[in-house]
Amino acid sequence: MTKPTETGSGTKRRTIIAGLAGAAVAAAAVYVIAAPGGNISNAQSCTVELAAAKAAKPFSKGEVAAFLPAQNPLKLDELVFKGANDEPVRMADFANRTVLVNLWATWCAPCRKEMPALNELQVEMGSDDFEVVAINLDRGGPEKPKAFLKEVGATDLTYYHDSSNGILKDLRAKARATGLPTTILVGPSGCEVGTMYGPAEWASNEAKDLITAAMTVQREN
Repeated sequence: MTKPTETGSGTKRRTIIAGLAGAAVAAAAVYVIAAPGGNISNAQSCTVELAAAKAAKPFSKGEVAAFLPAQNPLKLDELVFKGANDEPVRMADFANRTVLVNLWATWCAPCRKEMPALNELQVEMGSDDFEVVAINLDRGGPEKPKAFLKEVGATDLTYYHDSSNGILKDLRAKARATGLPTTILVGPSGCEVGTMYGPAEWASNEAKDLITAAMTVQREN
């Protein structure tokens, strides 16, 4: 696949993002202390994600205005779901990468609407450092969700699923998933950077800038 050409405006935008993200590194220690109701263990193990959340906050606007940067990030590395061949997959398997975890189902109209944008985001930003992890929660077999993904051209997304809805139950128990779609940006330590409840235009410049800001801080740490 041909790599998109970097435009002047795109380069300028990324330079601005890097500058703002760098400033967040200096504020990371303060952010850890200021996290309300903070769990000290989580704060210590999720320091990078706390800094990333701080960096992402100014970019929670426009198409991703409802993105909530984590103030007390949850460790999510023990969450389990299944891969394309029904093999168990843990969030810990994505260690040292940033992943955008999206919970969706074919019966969820807002989920269906945002899948093409999630696919576009994967095409544009997918790398050894970043992946869109869209987890289907349909109760039946894989035929229907796979057919839907093919129908809307979302074929660059690896097929992940959990027909038991165990991951949804686990996240609800942690007060992180009230319904579908729910999308969580997870950092390289397996900790939450922030959460979006409801749909978003994930291929928008605002979404890409937010993710880039978070990843910039994570690379520097």
